[in-house]
Amino acid sequence: MSEFFKAELKDKFLQYASDRDDYFETGLLYDEFLRPNYSIEFVEKLIKEIIDYDPNLIDIMSGNGVRIFMLSATAYTNEFIEEGGFKDLYVKEEEKWDTFLNQLSNTRRLSIEEKESLGETEKTSYKRERTLLYGLIGAVALSFLFTMFSLFKALFNDEKYVSQKEFEERIQKFENELNPKTEQSDSLLESPATNLRQVDSFSK
Repeated sequence: MSEFFKAELKDKFLQYASDRDDYFETGLLYDEFLRPNYSIEFVEKLIKEIIDYDPNLIDIMSGNGVRIFMLSATAYTNEFIEEGGFKDLYVKEEEKWDTFLNQLSNTRRLSIEEKESLGETEKTSYKRERTLLYGLIGAVALSFLFTMFSLFKALFNDEKYVSQKEFEERIQKFENELNPKTEQSDSLLESPATNLRQVDSFSK
């Protein structure tokens, strides 16, 4: 069943209720509009849809173990029908969709040249972003290497390295400074021995 036909049936249910001044069973709607091609359950389904849209459109009473047993129009039922009812709502919804689809169909499509140009623009943008990314990675790598170099330099360059020539010159200078002191010590050691020899000679 189409949505338009369902909207039309809902309006007929409301019009039937508006024409009566009392409560009536849902079976009357079934007998009036849908027998024998549809079931009573379909009538109840349409009534539930009416209530879900606006519970003020129709008044219901429970009974015989069912939630919707008897129906009656309300003060808003006739007003809703005069404004167009569910059929008008359906038509307005369809018009919205038609307008939307027309806007989509009227949207100018890109030509082949424009698509190619758009593709080239995207490729250029991608290459630029990739170049910037590589540059950033290179800068981070250089910064890391410089930091590591500075760290190793601070650890291992505290002591100055001495060439072999400088080492030999320092050794020679050290020996030259040490010789006079050695000679002086030797003279001091020889002096007591000389004095002892002189004393022995006098005693003889």
